[in-house]
Amino acid sequence: MTYTASFHAIEWHNQQLHLLDQRHLPHQHQTLSYNSAAAVADAIRAMVVRGAPAIGIAAAYGYALDALAGRDLQHAYRVLAESRPTAVNLFWALERMAALSSQDPHVLVAEARQIHAEDIQANLAMGQFGAALISEGSAVYTHCNTGALATGGHGTALGVIRSAYQDGRLQQVYAGETRPWLQGARLTAWELMQDKIPVKLVCDGAAAQLFRQGGISWVIVGADRIAANGDTANKIGTYSLAVLARQHGIKVMVAAPTTTFDLTLSSGADIPIEQRPADEVTHLNGQPIAPAGCDAINPSFDVTPAGMIDAIVTEKGLILEPSRETVAMLFAR
Repeated sequence: MTYTASFHAIEWHNQQLHLLDQRHLPHQHQTLSYNSAAAVADAIRAMVVRGAPAIGIAAAYGYALDALAGRDLQHAYRVLAESRPTAVNLFWALERMAALSSQDPHVLVAEARQIHAEDIQANLAMGQFGAALISEGSAVYTHCNTGALATGGHGTALGVIRSAYQDGRLQQVYAGETRPWLQGARLTAWELMQDKIPVKLVCDGAAAQLFRQGGISWVIVGADRIAANGDTANKIGTYSLAVLARQHGIKVMVAAPTTTFDLTLSSGADIPIEQRPADEVTHLNGQPIAPAGCDAINPSFDVTPAGMIDAIVTEKGLILEPSRETVAMLFAR
């Protein structure tokens, strides 16, 4: 299977990294170019590029960019590592680059490109494993953006959805809007419409009513970090959906590459949760939507306990009824 998506969010050519600026989608399609690790770190922090796998790929290219310029690679590592705290793929990619113990830019560019290519192949494998769990004629609900914009191509949760649709299993996709950055409204709806996959946008607060009406078979989401026991950190609002899904007899699927697992953490309680600026909640596109001086909380992620997840889909296969034992079994293969 070679199907991915009809666009590219991350590209490397002319010795530069090119990123589709996701802050302005779907109304503006602007590609920005980068030639240093510091600039790539700023792009990650500012949400030009987002999604755990895509952040890891961008960081690998950022590291290689400083090698091309003859800069200090230890400094490049530190700058990139400080850009986002929760997405473990970022640290995995940087460790893999640093482990080459090379200053040779050709070696490092080749490795970054390999990381990018491997992610696409992992997504395609995940897509097939996850699609096999979906019954013909199903409707599914997804949260945030987990597609080609968030990965090297195809996607994790959205990759499962793409594969299931291609296999004739999916009838309808519901996409939650995903406050406060509206990744579901701006990005997921756009991705699915680009590929002519039927999608309906849902206000986050309307999910319970939709689930109550019936007809949804799976909630399918991605992950930014998965602990050794299967507890999963994902975009804020995922835990709420898992609680609602359990109440209404809907299954929950997490799709993530094995690089998203952090086996050094025993449970989700140990996963660091990024706290982003309050003005992302009190403002929308720079315009205030709350009273002046109103304070807000803005955790970027929450943790869904393993016991509320029916399946974790990876490129190496399925983890059904995730637990410390079933996670360990996958990694022992």
